Amino acid sequence: MSSPLEQWFVQRLLGAVGNPRIGFELWDGRDVSMVAGAAGESPVAVLRLHDREALFKLLYKPTRSFGELYTSGRITVTGDLEAALYEIYGGIRRHRSSRGRGLRLLDEVRSRRWPGNSPGRARKNIHAHYDLGNPFYELWLDTQYNQYTCAYYPSADATLEDAQAAKLDLICRKLALNSSDTVVEAGSGWGGLARYLARHHGVKVLSCNISREQVVYARERAAREGFGNRIEYVEDDYRNLSGSYDVFVSVGMLEHVGLAGYGELGRVIDRCLKKDGRGLIHSIGRSQPKPLNEWIATYIFPGAYPPVLREMMRIFEAADLTVVDVENLRAHYVRTLQHWRERFESSSEEVARMFDASFVRAWRLYLAGSQTAFRTGDLQLFQVLFERTGGGRLPETRARLFETAAADPGVFDG
Repeated sequence: MSSPLEQWFVQRLLGAVGNPRIGFELWDGRDVSMVAGAAGESPVAVLRLHDREALFKLLYKPTRSFGELYTSGRITVTGDLEAALYEIYGGIRRHRSSRGRGLRLLDEVRSRRWPGNSPGRARKNIHAHYDLGNPFYELWLDTQYNQYTCAYYPSADATLEDAQAAKLDLICRKLALNSSDTVVEAGSGWGGLARYLARHHGVKVLSCNISREQVVYARERAAREGFGNRIEYVEDDYRNLSGSYDVFVSVGMLEHVGLAGYGELGRVIDRCLKKDGRGLIHSIGRSQPKPLNEWIATYIFPGAYPPVLREMMRIFEAADLTVVDVENLRAHYVRTLQHWRERFESSSEEVARMFDASFVRAWRLYLAGSQTAFRTGDLQLFQVLFERTGGGRLPETRARLFETAAADPGVFDG
């Protein structure tokens, strides 16, 4: 049986996150939720804590312990997991705002203490997440370009495949690509952006990546689709890039660099871009600096750090680069994650056979939590377009950005 003191601890915990509209049950079936007395309100989900020790773990380290306990099955959620997390995140956000500038400054200090990723640490971190096996990601990413980054939804009824192709089209329109361009890409994923560039713009691409699983997949697929003479996938760290290119592009890689590496990344871009070159960086970010969620940083995305915009500026300050355009696609990531979650859930039995039930719970929480973080504004998605100072290769107006994004803008035949 739970004691009055334990019930009081739970009520204090719920109060600290704004008394969210969730039911909360203890291991003995006692309901200690705070919404029962609120007129006209009902819980969006019911959270059940299955043992006494789990309560004290939750009290000691709530952020990390919630993920650990949910993954192990010692906390279960009945109902809409994302809705429950939205209630909790919203309460935490209000609580942090009420505590003012002091807590924000502490977050910034903690983020600056993060050591960054050496080449060896980067390989270890990337292997832990991206080398889980290509068949796993193929279950829930888009089928054409295998994009594991935010899509772009030009219409309310766009499919995931439509939206990912539209995202790639948007990037190309921002960069004003033409068939004579040479492109260097840092962080190729499964090679989808390079294939899009070759298929629709006829450019030559050198793309580097340190995930062996992804590089093998990208090479095989590019060869199968006939792009072997236009794309070179290199298994190497971005810090080793050299050569001279018209365009630098990085989609979903900056999150793994870390603040300490931004100056070096800027110098790499400076080394690789021609005198009139331009580029684009697409990255998860924040509005306020703070470290990544501890549970995600430990179990899902080791070594990751989403920057605020002023931190991203260190990249361009380290070289003779001018920021031309900045866009936030946060709302589009909410929809992207919803599509990923639906596909993941429809394949959850197969995922369990690949790994186990705890893996399914961990990734279910990661995807739902990520959707919630973008929905609440805790996370952002920045696209930053830049060029050499005085370069002048990019159009003077933004008219090209307001063209209707097409899922298939045509195939280059030059």
